[in-house]
Amino acid sequence: MAVTETQLAELQARLKDFMAKHIYPNEQRYYTEGEKLGPWRVIPVVEELKKIAKAEGLWNLFLPDDPRGAGLNNQQYATLCEIMGRSVMAPEVFNCAAPDTGNMEVLVRYGTPEQQKQWLEPLLAGEIRSAFCMTEADVASSDATNVQLEIRRDGDEYVLNGRKWYTTGGTDPRCKILIVMGRSNFEPGASPHAIQSQILVPKNTPGVKVIRPLPVFGFYGVPDRASEVWFDNVRVPVSNMLLGEGRGFEIAQGRLGPGRIHHCMRLIGMSERILERMCRRADARVAFGKPVSEQTVTLERIAEARIMIEQCRLLTMKAAYMMDTVGNKEAKQEIAMIKVAAPNMACKIVDWAIQVFGGGGTNNDHFLTVCYSLARALRLADGPDEVHRNQIARLELKRHRNTDPDFTGGRGLGFTRQEAQEFADAGLWPRPADWTE
Repeated sequence: MAVTETQLAELQARLKDFMAKHIYPNEQRYYTEGEKLGPWRVIPVVEELKKIAKAEGLWNLFLPDDPRGAGLNNQQYATLCEIMGRSVMAPEVFNCAAPDTGNMEVLVRYGTPEQQKQWLEPLLAGEIRSAFCMTEADVASSDATNVQLEIRRDGDEYVLNGRKWYTTGGTDPRCKILIVMGRSNFEPGASPHAIQSQILVPKNTPGVKVIRPLPVFGFYGVPDRASEVWFDNVRVPVSNMLLGEGRGFEIAQGRLGPGRIHHCMRLIGMSERILERMCRRADARVAFGKPVSEQTVTLERIAEARIMIEQCRLLTMKAAYMMDTVGNKEAKQEIAMIKVAAPNMACKIVDWAIQVFGGGGTNNDHFLTVCYSLARALRLADGPDEVHRNQIARLELKRHRNTDPDFTGGRGLGFTRQEAQEFADAGLWPRPADWTE
């Protein structure tokens, strides 16, 4: 049953109240514990707050159109992502953090009943966490067809060999299952989009080695726990294959669509909070005889930030609406556009805020540096800006190749000789006396 607008408003209010009571007051503890304990340990405050969130029914708010979720469609859930995005610790508290949400959606869409029982149910309950292994250190992973990790069948098992990095969640001690993307078809001439597969690999499988945590601009494990993982002769049952051999690219596209909506709306929430802090800071500081908020450059940046946030929100909500009404495939251009627009918008607003905060903006007293690291990383995650821009442009070119320019008024080829003559003949000014045809 769909959630009504009244029910959605009530859920938004409850979520905002939880953020005010439990999230914002505990952020400094979160960063302190994360720094002291490091990326290999559980952060206690998050586990404490999870219990409260679960008890209050603020749990598993994603999973559109699935009874195991909250009954929200993409557009409705996007509004909650904006609220949760105001703090980098919040999504995990509500069991709505990457990579678990994407992995759970993969298991919902493509997992067998046995796979769902073994892995989806404990993920939904918050009993375990997961990781997604796609990016590789030795190739340009922005092109997924470059993936080199090998998945070779040997009787009733698949054998995996390869190296992954920026595997989100790998160092988390609660991580029990990895979704791994690799190459399973080695036949010459095979379609480049049908040679990859995705397979479930329990983290405790012999040969799986989480080698090291990877910092993102110096932040270890806050919030993403990026890591490098090696697979050395890792054997898993054939039944662990998701959807079927050669379907990995298809799964990746299905997984990343909703995830991009979530990331972008969280970035909008983050940017809203940073803009608020920027405004309050500018009002409170005086430089060269007047408040920083009265300096023209500050006023311009505040105005531009507001414009950029509103533009990104409307574009993201349009993409979510299209996903709900016409499907992810038809919304692919809008999804690509928000993935470019939102991280760039957030990076710019955080950068402006750092200028207003001065030296204090470069440490993490005001959470600006961690927000910048997250926003900057998202210009690479789920496909870099350049890949999305290329896709957007190709779709735009295709759109106009398939329309009649005489109907749209969109011709751009200039005058023919005949048209040029007609334009000259219709001119307003008399031709000079020495003019000849």
